[in-house]
Amino acid sequence: MARLFGTDGVRGLANRFPLDANTAFRIAQAATRQLMLNHKKQGRPIFIGKDTRRSGDMLEHAVAAGIASVGAEARLLGVVPTPAVAFITRELQGMGGVMISASHNPFQDNGIKIFGADGYKITDAIEEAIEQELFSKERIELPVGADVGCITTDDSSAAFWMSSLAKVAGENVGSRRLKIALDCANGSAARWAPKFFADLGYSVDAIGVNPDGVNINKGVGSTSISSILEVMKKEHFDVGFSFDGDADRVIAISSDGDVIDGDFILAITAKFLKDREKLPGNALVTTVMANLGLDLAMKSLDIKVFKTRVGDRFVLEEMRKTQSIVGGEQSGHIILSDHSTTGDGLLTACYILKIMRETGASLKELSGVMSKLPQVLVNIRVKNKNFDSVPEIIDVIRTTEKQLSGRGRVLVRPSGTENLVRVMAEGPDEVEIKGLVESIAKTISTYLC
Repeated sequence: MARLFGTDGVRGLANRFPLDANTAFRIAQAATRQLMLNHKKQGRPIFIGKDTRRSGDMLEHAVAAGIASVGAEARLLGVVPTPAVAFITRELQGMGGVMISASHNPFQDNGIKIFGADGYKITDAIEEAIEQELFSKERIELPVGADVGCITTDDSSAAFWMSSLAKVAGENVGSRRLKIALDCANGSAARWAPKFFADLGYSVDAIGVNPDGVNINKGVGSTSISSILEVMKKEHFDVGFSFDGDADRVIAISSDGDVIDGDFILAITAKFLKDREKLPGNALVTTVMANLGLDLAMKSLDIKVFKTRVGDRFVLEEMRKTQSIVGGEQSGHIILSDHSTTGDGLLTACYILKIMRETGASLKELSGVMSKLPQVLVNIRVKNKNFDSVPEIIDVIRTTEKQLSGRGRVLVRPSGTENLVRVMAEGPDEVEIKGLVESIAKTISTYLC
């Protein structure tokens, strides 16, 4: 049986299997039946959000129709960030939630992320049950008459999510209004972030706020940091925040133009909480992609670092297992579990502002908690991600590992959401590791492209 779900839901080229309208309809049917097994939430709505991709409307209607056809209410939130769907589902006691987004991917891609009633992404077991039904030839009886579900529009619940964020950020009540630069990636944050921070009393300039269906993540957002850096060069800003397409991740920028990625944000947050004796177990969770500088910094502060496979679902699983409240990825996908069940870019930005306000330190000063080792990352688009089946590729990887033994590391892994193989190396000499990464990338390109 084919595997539809990756590390972050179902993702692919929109209007092609499995992101065509018919399959999205059937995924929604199967998912709704699984969510209905939670008898305490029977009769509750399933909330649906989307980002700004052109294909979002098509898939939103297909998913809503699938939900209604099984006898449930599909409640449309419109364009909202992914974390808004998770928060609303949990706090307003929905039966589940669906986000239609391909996150940081280009506009032609799309995806379906499914949340349970608890606001967490559905388990592997539920994903497998959905897939099994989808590929089954068994005919399932659908309700008729008054038992058919409905589709409604919800224009107010997102404001409830925003009010929870406002409590974290706090108003800008200092003697000087902090000036914030925002890059909303022409995505989900474009509708919400500028007004949100302005209403809190911050001075705001924003780019990436004119989505047209095809420009999401195009030259803007957390994967195109150069755009917000150019804005911040023109005048003084206290801090900048660059979100991705569905605003579940953020990269921060200091007033000096330093890029504060997820590793720095984790270090800053963990130290802040530990200093106030509010970091359970004195621990944080991150992935194998985290810079070695984070490990060294946390060791000096007596903070444990738990490592997982790449993917926010694995980070969250480890956080729940270790009862940690801070976790995330270098990409800026940060989970603050006291406030959210998933990564939330706006929440993370609010928390950074809270730390700046309570410590009186600039983001530049806060980032001094760690120093990064030189790290080089290359993504190779391939036809086949199974690099470990090619002896020549394995040989060059092992040779590189020997060269860096005791001084650094190399990590080669397939992307969980795209047809990419990612090659990362760290070490004391940036020129050396760049050459090593290029050698591996060239070999991968020769055999897999």
